Amino acid sequence: MSVLLDISHMDMEFPNPKGAFTALKDVNLKIRQGEFVSLIGHSGCGKSTVLNVVAGLYQATRGGVILNGKEVLEPGPERAVVFQNHSLLPWLTAYENVELAVKQVFRKSKSKVEMREWIEHNLNLVHMGHAIHKRPSEISGGMKQRVGIARALAMQPKVLLMDEPFGALDALTRAHMQDSLMEIQAELNNTVIMITHDVDEAVLLSDRIVMMTNGPAATIGEILKIDLERPRHRLDLADDTHYNRYRAQVLKFLHERHSKPDVRTAPALNTETNSVDTGSEPDKTKNKNTERTDAVVDAA
Repeated sequence: MSVLLDISHMDMEFPNPKGAFTALKDVNLKIRQGEFVSLIGHSGCGKSTVLNVVAGLYQATRGGVILNGKEVLEPGPERAVVFQNHSLLPWLTAYENVELAVKQVFRKSKSKVEMREWIEHNLNLVHMGHAIHKRPSEISGGMKQRVGIARALAMQPKVLLMDEPFGALDALTRAHMQDSLMEIQAELNNTVIMITHDVDEAVLLSDRIVMMTNGPAATIGEILKIDLERPRHRLDLADDTHYNRYRAQVLKFLHERHSKPDVRTAPALNTETNSVDTGSEPDKTKNKNTERTDAVVDAA
């Protein structure tokens, strides 16, 4: 697969009264067409900042993002964002919320009939065809997120950006949404970058997990390739040794190796594959402020 998105030597600084605050330092990541990549790390590690630069909402202080051979300088329909909160307009129906995006992108290239069929297709894709004429106040939180995903997909983006999209949902709804997202990604082969604080979610959904070091001047600490066969079924993976090994590796990084990478101890990053040699001897240094051992890291 060819490289679709290239984040190269990206720094991000924000002005403050005491001088510039460096949020990100020298972030490098290549993402291929059809990949599902998760960003994970402690609060304040710059995950959302990375996503905002890719979305074109921020411009990097140094370095930048190349998408399909073109530099990202502003928002565009080739990058659709799904936030933790559904962001639906409450006075519009599910159909009308998706229609807003479709008209913005396709008003010159699709007829009214084609746009109607396309809107209905994307709502059916997220299993919301039955609630097409309902307003946000008439549907559940999970259903609202489905409409938000349908709206994003209806733009036919090259990259789908998801900022903790299931963080506000209950566990059962979250599981259903994860399964739906895997089905959609398998059908469309779209490229997804997702922020999550849930280790199990990251391992279940991802082709690679990007683990961020703590801020300020956060950067990529490790990148873990998830070599699990698709389609993936959570019940089958519960006792899978490979799944549990990946899960343990992410937890180990989050709880033991989440500080800045030490060139003497950190595994070397392959600049062509953006992968690390996970067989390297791990850094034994522990941060005493981090005592949690559960699979979900505190959200921002």
